[in-house]
Amino acid sequence: MALLGNLRHRPVRRLAQLYLGLTLYGVSMALMIRSDLGLDPWDVFHQGLSKLTGLSFGTVTIAVGALVLLLWIPLRQRPGLGTVSNVVVIGLVVDATLALLPTGGPLGVRIALLVTGIVANGAATGLYLGARLGPGPRDGLMTGFVARRPGRSIRLVRTVIEVTVLALGWLLDGTVGVGTVAYALAIGPLAQLFIPMFAVPEGADDAAPTPGSAAPVTPTG
Repeated sequence: MALLGNLRHRPVRRLAQLYLGLTLYGVSMALMIRSDLGLDPWDVFHQGLSKLTGLSFGTVTIAVGALVLLLWIPLRQRPGLGTVSNVVVIGLVVDATLALLPTGGPLGVRIALLVTGIVANGAATGLYLGARLGPGPRDGLMTGFVARRPGRSIRLVRTVIEVTVLALGWLLDGTVGVGTVAYALAIGPLAQLFIPMFAVPEGADDAAPTPGSAAPVTPTG
């Protein structure tokens, strides 16, 4: 099944790496939120929706991830275990971490939270994508759209999607600031560093991608 992926090759390491990466991703999001210096585009949108609805940040993250995953159906994308886990685990972890982290604090502490959050986000990216058990729902939306319309570049599609959610999040009073710019500049190089570092070597049975599945790419937040 595409949902489970091929776990015959190094299943223990891949599952451990997947859930460690998703947990770290949720923690990194919480660190950036508590810095109050700006979030990545999707989290600006999540935060705006959270303020609008009164739901927790993690609950909104889960709900948006599930809705985005539904958009995979017309794009004929097949989720992996990592895709479904991404929807649930990150939202639960970010809420748990926010409950433990105090708000406010000196500017120096907030800058440290932001920098730590961005670097941890890059490492989390390498861990969960390196497990090769499926990308996040937002990444699959982007790659699926490009697969259905080969003339469009991933960079263009990603830019349009992220600018759109950033604008919506800003209108909903999500936090846009220096952290938003710092994340945009840093996440690409960090992902390029960490993804090869944590990539699990392919086995003979899963060297070829499953038809209709999404290839791992740098996450969109």
